[in-house]
Amino acid sequence: MLSNYIEQIRDAASRLLPETIQIRRHLHAHPELSFEEKETADFLAEQLSAAGIPFTRNWAGHGIVAEIRGEGSHWIALRGDMDALPIHELSDVPYKSVRAGVMHACGHDVHSSCLLGAARILHSISHIRPLPVNIRCIFQPGEEKLPGGASLMIQEGVLSNPKPEAILAQHVYPSMEAGKVGIRPGLYMASTDELYITIRGKGGHAAMPHECNDVVLAGSQVVIALQQIAARHAPAAIPTVLSIGKCQTDGGATNVLPASMRLEGTFRTMDEAWRRQAYALIQEIVTDTCRAYGCTAEVNVERGYPCLVNEEKLTQAVKVNMVEYLGEQNVVDLPLRMTGEDFSFYGHHIPACFYRLGTRNEARNIISAVHTPTFDVEEAALETGMGLMAWLAISCLPGAR
Repeated sequence: MLSNYIEQIRDAASRLLPETIQIRRHLHAHPELSFEEKETADFLAEQLSAAGIPFTRNWAGHGIVAEIRGEGSHWIALRGDMDALPIHELSDVPYKSVRAGVMHACGHDVHSSCLLGAARILHSISHIRPLPVNIRCIFQPGEEKLPGGASLMIQEGVLSNPKPEAILAQHVYPSMEAGKVGIRPGLYMASTDELYITIRGKGGHAAMPHECNDVVLAGSQVVIALQQIAARHAPAAIPTVLSIGKCQTDGGATNVLPASMRLEGTFRTMDEAWRRQAYALIQEIVTDTCRAYGCTAEVNVERGYPCLVNEEKLTQAVKVNMVEYLGEQNVVDLPLRMTGEDFSFYGHHIPACFYRLGTRNEARNIISAVHTPTFDVEEAALETGMGLMAWLAISCLPGAR
């Protein structure tokens, strides 16, 4: 019975925790930006080699794929991302980033450490008793940057030879206490497109605006007008967000009206058909608004990650096995999120489930959100993360039970 594996996995996770904490701290102190993760990959490859786990390298640049063989023909994939963010860390901890302006502020050091821990657990158990499935461990680069390491690894064949029946991933969740996990079947996270808008007019002296075509005024109206996308054009039942986060001009003085202005932002929604429809509306609104002020505009919508959907049957099976491993009180239902994740690409090819790992500890003031310079995690969560991932790998495929 599969339940006989639980205590083995729990014991192994507890035993590996101190070492896994040190691995996570090493990764945290030596972060690398998206698609630059060479030292991270070298370090993880050393750890896999030391554990005797076979792997291949250089997927999508610096990605690693390790495999643990079990009995039969069933395959499942586990994914952990490796890249960091361009943020200067402010936390005063011994494992603070040694690279100014680069930080593991989204927990990818935790994700890689937990995946490595899960792989070590499963590999060690496989020498004692056969596993009911074969496991592919995907250490993925470039989650934080388009086109996303997931899309590139898929293009290179990470989901083939043989094709896994499902893929799982976990992500730190600083609003949830360590020891708990969260899950949501079906639609969970938004698509993420990037907006780049350049407005051109006629610059001149600010004291003579009648001789100019004011790109700042036009751009200000564009920012306001684009809110029609979410407020008036989006179907009421479809969550939609459009935000402009950056405005720049080529001007440099208070009495100069610049000749061009650049706007950058994000468009996010939870319906792929409406997403495609919105592209034309964004173009139309920007062009017509600028024309009214005597200006022209170039609009580039850079297509990002698709909506993240947790396949219903797989996710229900994952939840049942989460409860078996952690207890019902430690498994939480999650709300929708307008954030995005390139893990969504995998779900367009095979059943996928993306769940959350609680990392909060208010008593130790570990409460900062991801993508902030003071982000950190309660490291006891690593025991939950690697143990649960190992258990789910062998328990959530119905055909392998």
